[in-house]
Amino acid sequence: MVEVPTHLSIGQVAERTGLSVHALRFYEQEGLFVNAVRRGSGGRRVYDQDDVDWLTVCIILRASGMPLNVLRRYTDLVRDGAGNAEERLALMREHQERVTAQIGRLTESLDLIRFKVGVYEDLVDQGDATVEQCHGPA
Repeated sequence: MVEVPTHLSIGQVAERTGLSVHALRFYEQEGLFVNAVRRGSGGRRVYDQDDVDWLTVCIILRASGMPLNVLRRYTDLVRDGAGNAEERLALMREHQERVTAQIGRLTESLDLIRFKVGVYEDLVDQGDATVEQCHGPA
């Protein structure tokens, strides 16, 4: 069985999350940790697995396009604890709508790209006839 350390350095958290040390400091400065970042002897930052788990949520939400101010608000709600589920739900529903719309736009883009790939595959198979003769502007 692998033992998971209970105290992690900023470098270990950076390695586990893929965030840079600079990004971790930025997240702390912006109030994006649910729990205050603790300091060990010598004043060095000390994290635990709960911090890594929370950062994983933050990374996914940011990758989905959640604005920093919305992520900060969500963090505040989580930090406040029980009693604000309706506001958390509203925040997540709004973000879900934004992501769904983004997926729709990306799907349209992918459809066009797939069409163009097919066009160029056909051209290559036919010996590279000029694009303008076959399909108009490239």
